[in-house]
Amino acid sequence: MSTLPPLRFQAAAGSAFRRELMLEADAYLKSRATDRFGDGWLALKAAGLAAALVLAYVLALTAGTRWHFVPAYVAFLFLAMALAMNTLHDAAHGALFRSPRLNRWWKRLASIPVGIDAGYWTLRHVHFHHTYANVEGYDLDTEPNPFLRQTPFQAWAPQYRYQHLYWPLVAALSLPYLCWYSDWADRFGATKVAGSSGTSGWREWAVFLLSKAAHIAIVGVLPAIALRQAGIGWWELAGWYLLGQMLASCLLVAMILGTHWAEVEFFQPGADGRMPHTWHEHSFLTTCDWMPEPAWVGYWLGGLNAHLTHHLFPTYSHRHYPALAAIVSRVASRHGLVYRELNYSQLITSQQTFLRAMGRRPETPAPSL
Repeated sequence: MSTLPPLRFQAAAGSAFRRELMLEADAYLKSRATDRFGDGWLALKAAGLAAALVLAYVLALTAGTRWHFVPAYVAFLFLAMALAMNTLHDAAHGALFRSPRLNRWWKRLASIPVGIDAGYWTLRHVHFHHTYANVEGYDLDTEPNPFLRQTPFQAWAPQYRYQHLYWPLVAALSLPYLCWYSDWADRFGATKVAGSSGTSGWREWAVFLLSKAAHIAIVGVLPAIALRQAGIGWWELAGWYLLGQMLASCLLVAMILGTHWAEVEFFQPGADGRMPHTWHEHSFLTTCDWMPEPAWVGYWLGGLNAHLTHHLFPTYSHRHYPALAAIVSRVASRHGLVYRELNYSQLITSQQTFLRAMGRRPETPAPSL
């Protein structure tokens, strides 16, 4: 793997926008006599999702027939993703609990039903994607691959002509790919994540293997034993598991995929790794917020729809995002920054426009004379 130079954004210490944004955010917290972490209402939501998840799992294990098992089992995997969206994501950013230890423990626990390794996912998401969103070679979410061309700097191939049509299948397979290929590639040192701190040593290996074993036991071994009399074999169970993971993956990807594609910019820094703007300005150039309709749906999305706001305030619980989004919009307008808030229809339209544009063969420049 090639080594990239350290990426350097313009210094933000003297940024009037950053200073005013943080002052308003602090004033908001003080006016509510609260802090940036989760609260009792968020705990109640998490408890409700966890209870629904456990109920679906019990119903799956006690099903007497295939057609009682399948809906409950798929619902369990779907609810596991919903719980992760609403709690694991905050915990990975240190925003769920005041205690760093509790955040670490919870993200490990909540990641087991989903199947991902919490440590590697945190590195990929927090340390690579959030820091380097839409920067070629640095943002692992836009790495070159045979299925999607996501930046104008990546090589073109004929199959990309159709990516605006087949992207839902890629989205559906994202979670299985992450669980059963990407995590293991990270673990064996085959990716850029391998050089990150806290990824080597026997303790990290043990946690990784125990987490994967716990996932297999929950989604495979226990159901296979419980459902032996129902005539559901290992291969059929594996098929229903793949279906459940694909649906859960679609839930997540549908929330976030277009936010870094909707009329945004992409960057390829030079050999010195310097960027032409501050990190805060970079967030406005590379993502946006979108608002669900009806608005109450946003309560169950873990704040992923307020994606620009999340990038600007990653260490704040998602319970604050509606108020913070209003602050971002107000402060940005005073500093010449464009705050974009789309509805979901606009987001999907922009996403399709982007995929079509990236799928077209780039024009070959005329040879110089």
